[in-house]
Amino acid sequence: LHLYPDLLNLYGDKGNICALSKRLEWRGIEACVFECNEDFSLENCDILYLGGGGEREEAEVFEKLLEKKEALCDYVEKGGVLVAACGGFELLGKLGILDIEIKKGEKRLIGNVVLECALNGQTVTVTGFENHIECVNIKNHTPFGKVVFGKGNNGEDKTEGVIYKNVFATHLHGPLLPKNSLLCDFILSKALENKGENSVILEPVDDN
Repeated sequence: LHLYPDLLNLYGDKGNICALSKRLEWRGIEACVFECNEDFSLENCDILYLGGGGEREEAEVFEKLLEKKEALCDYVEKGGVLVAACGGFELLGKLGILDIEIKKGEKRLIGNVVLECALNGQTVTVTGFENHIECVNIKNHTPFGKVVFGKGNNGEDKTEGVIYKNVFATHLHGPLLPKNSLLCDFILSKALENKGENSVILEPVDDN
């Protein structure tokens, strides 16, 4: 379920949706993508995607999501898979779904980023692009990754994003998932596990 793609459409989010769906299709797994620009239901949702947009558009989406806060919290706490990129990450904090502190920085954090991320006990290199003026303190949350190159959440503590249960929240875009196939497959495996597959090993595909 791709939330508000008409409003949150600045940072290649459809490329992330394409990567998620195609990497399933290439393995013979049917994938249905639903775009929602109005009211939505999380029933039967396997992966929820929330992207980034302009300041005015994100404020509009925030008001819409406030009405769904209880349902979103329930989805997250039950282990639902949620991918939040760029402004979507900050929206989760403003909604109180993630316990993070957001404040406007003195200068924009912009440029290429390289992270070390722990996925299934392995350290994986993840690359992307950041462009945000908000500085984020993730408090007691587990970071999405450790910054090797770039600024990250606040330019100081070398953290980037948040992983909470099956929430993957990050400032990185570009888009992110076509560049990082191991990360994309890890997200897909979590969604498949929720459907009853206890230990999902996705067959390799040609990443070219």
